[in-house]
Amino acid sequence: MAKKRLSQEHNNTEVKQDKAPKADGGSAKKKRTMGLTARRTMNGYLFILPWLVGFIVFYLRSLILTIQFSLSELTVGAVGGYTLEWKGLENFIYAFRVHAEFKQILTTSIADMLIDVPLITFFSLFIALLLNKKFPGRTLVRAIFFLPVILNADAITAAMELARQMMAGGLSSTSAEVAESASGVSVDYYIMLLGDLALPDVVLKYIVEAVNRISDIITASGVQIIIFIAALQSIPGSMYEVAKIEGATAYETFWKVTFPMVMPHIITNVVYTVVDSFADSKVVDLAYKTAFEQGNYGLSSAFSLISTVVTCLILVIVCRFIQKRTFYYN
Repeated sequence: MAKKRLSQEHNNTEVKQDKAPKADGGSAKKKRTMGLTARRTMNGYLFILPWLVGFIVFYLRSLILTIQFSLSELTVGAVGGYTLEWKGLENFIYAFRVHAEFKQILTTSIADMLIDVPLITFFSLFIALLLNKKFPGRTLVRAIFFLPVILNADAITAAMELARQMMAGGLSSTSAEVAESASGVSVDYYIMLLGDLALPDVVLKYIVEAVNRISDIITASGVQIIIFIAALQSIPGSMYEVAKIEGATAYETFWKVTFPMVMPHIITNVVYTVVDSFADSKVVDLAYKTAFEQGNYGLSSAFSLISTVVTCLILVIVCRFIQKRTFYYN
């Protein structure tokens, strides 16, 4: 009996010793997991550090001064410098209630943005799907679609605009007249035909606006196409292999594999497109003319702040709407 009791105690001691390393191993594993999360967090902060430093050094002071100018009347001194007279919200009230153009220009800019952002996003995704395939001259075609970004300098833009005006008054109008006389129909006929198909007026107007702005859409899609190509190339090939084994069609593969995987990049492109759209809008031109041509720096600052707030509100609403439907693959 004594030997049996000693044997049981020896076995119990071995069991406890076996359990102890497992507990230590679980603790070590937990520590490693927390360390990995901390490293990823640190990598994220390091990634945005250049932007954060640039924002604090170059932009934060300008933003504070803009808010200060918008709440005051700025007078430039004869020998340099300036003086500020506190006006409160008078510049903002004047912008919305008195100024003849600001509300119309702001509304037009928002409407143009609502038309451009979906078109640019899905056009970029469509072109990226085509450019991601293997075909001869793929690198050259990609460079052609990215050329508008490289050539977006003021001098080149002015030269292209002059060439467009010359073509509109000469060769392009002649070609349009020849095409119309040869076919016997005009663009208005096709618009009327779409109307006869019982399409809603909102959809018909959207299609017409999209066709009229097709050149601007192509010009503004260079960066978005590059981002979507990078997103498509990051999708694991095993997902497409599984979809093929399961018998999924190309249509099903796109909506079940490709589109969910590029959704996070859609948010990136939407943010970039909205900011880029307002940066080139007529509100910026109006603020520039008000400040440097009319000398009203307070009202110009109010225009800029209103445009910035509207842009941020649109970004928050759109990003929250898309993010709820976004799938993140780890």
